[in-house]
Amino acid sequence: MVDIDSEYRHELAERSRILAADPSRHAALPHMRIACWDTLLALMTELATAYPATMSLTQDGETWHWHNELLGIEQDFVVGDESSLPCDPLAFIAGQVQEDIVLLDQRDGDLFADAGVVTFAAGWSFGFDVGMTFLEIHGPVPRLRETGVITRAREFLMRLSPNDIYRRTNWSMTVGRRLDVSTEAFPESLPDRDHLDALDDEAFGRLIHLRVEVQHVIRLAESGAICFLIRSYMVPLADIATIEEWRARTAAVLAELPDDMAEYKGLSTYRDRAVRWLQTARSR
Repeated sequence: MVDIDSEYRHELAERSRILAADPSRHAALPHMRIACWDTLLALMTELATAYPATMSLTQDGETWHWHNELLGIEQDFVVGDESSLPCDPLAFIAGQVQEDIVLLDQRDGDLFADAGVVTFAAGWSFGFDVGMTFLEIHGPVPRLRETGVITRAREFLMRLSPNDIYRRTNWSMTVGRRLDVSTEAFPESLPDRDHLDALDDEAFGRLIHLRVEVQHVIRLAESGAICFLIRSYMVPLADIATIEEWRARTAAVLAELPDDMAEYKGLSTYRDRAVRWLQTARSR
């Protein structure tokens, strides 16, 4: 569920920088306190299981001990006692995983995004969405309501049993390797598109990136909340083109993408050039 790679320290430093500049990327409504502790224990357990050489979680009575060798963290804490941590539990664990975290509360026959730490959003704003329903959050996405996809997704999530875990992927494209392309970051990220026409093909292929989100959905056992983990990976077109199956598939998907989806994903201004670049990459 969690993946530590060579970008670990860099991405966590970027998360810390973004949160310091914009605290709205982290929110937890009061009734989500148990879910935040639930998330902390679930992710610590996953980290300790996946990376036993550098992470460990042990318990002695009511006291837990957490060890993160990669970041030099040794922390004793008592679940439910926020004074036993240097910050609230959701912020503490979000500072040690590269994934964004969104917590959904299920009540009154619906799902609400009532807590999370999201610093690497692609075209949306967690600070704006806090407290909204699942359907409201996805309202701007083209075709979801008309096709019934989003309604079926909500029903699927609401039927999850405790400790159920599922994975899905989502994709878009970005100019450069910016992780934070949230709506708050548009003043910095949108101007990147204005200079693409001046780039030669080699520079274009290195600058345009396929961005893939690997999302894990977990029904937390103690609180019953649903934890969304969103990890973003990026690879430039130049690297995609080195694998023939990837090159051909990416070109085909971009070429057939409906205009409204291309606009929503933010790639309408350079989609045609990306398709041509990929289609002719073999001859370069």
